[in-house]
Amino acid sequence: MLKRAYPLTFLTAFWLLLAACALFAPKHEAPPLKQVTAEELIVLLHQREAAVHSMKGLFSAKVRGGLIPIVSRIEGTVYYRHPNALRLRGFTPLGNELFDFVQADDLYKLRLPLEGKTYAGHQSDMKDAGKLARFSQLSVWAVGGVLGMNSVAKDEMVKVVEEKGRYRLDVYASVTGGTSPSRPPIRCLWFDRRLLVVQEEWFGSSGEVEATIQYDDFRPIEEAGSIQAEAMGDQDVRLFRPFKIFLEDGRGQGSVQVTFHEMHHNQAIRAEDLGQVS
Repeated sequence: MLKRAYPLTFLTAFWLLLAACALFAPKHEAPPLKQVTAEELIVLLHQREAAVHSMKGLFSAKVRGGLIPIVSRIEGTVYYRHPNALRLRGFTPLGNELFDFVQADDLYKLRLPLEGKTYAGHQSDMKDAGKLARFSQLSVWAVGGVLGMNSVAKDEMVKVVEEKGRYRLDVYASVTGGTSPSRPPIRCLWFDRRLLVVQEEWFGSSGEVEATIQYDDFRPIEEAGSIQAEAMGDQDVRLFRPFKIFLEDGRGQGSVQVTFHEMHHNQAIRAEDLGQVS
């Protein structure tokens, strides 16, 4: 019996030794992030925005929480024309029109057929138009990341920091007569190693989080020359857009998961497709 046990004991010790070697083997560490300046990221965002002068697409959205209590799933269409014309329309699964949101610059019009109401004015006034207006505002922020509308304005201030293997670009509103390092940003954008925007946060006037947006399922939509940035040393010059978006409302009212089924870029957009603001 003892002679038969020796081979088993040897094999057991051998496998334990292999397991120990695997356990204590040095872990593969990701290479350090290459140096990227805030100015380079700003240029990249503007290039991506300028590459798409129009977009139309179909999407579906799953809504959780109290953002829209009457439905949990929405089918929708989006029309966009650079730089400031946007229209979002949402329908119930039965095909009834739920909302029609039109934006041009800072002006908006929100039509709610099921309620028989229409709201219009400046976007800053949308907070007084109810939950569907809130949902529309969140949708504009989320879709803006797909359209490339998250670039930085000329009068905004920025800084870039490295955070957990990603770049974080903090965007601050312009301040007359200097800046204060303690003031909160108005939004933050996270770039991965491919320099794609994979997360975005919007903040209120007091620094509270208004919305957190995750971008995923990036796909190329066109051969875009230098859009993936010759200046950044990137060899992949295709223009990528996220086809999946997850948005969480910072006020705790719920979340929205948006999936795009079609995107058609740089095609003619009719005036009637964009609607009328006023």
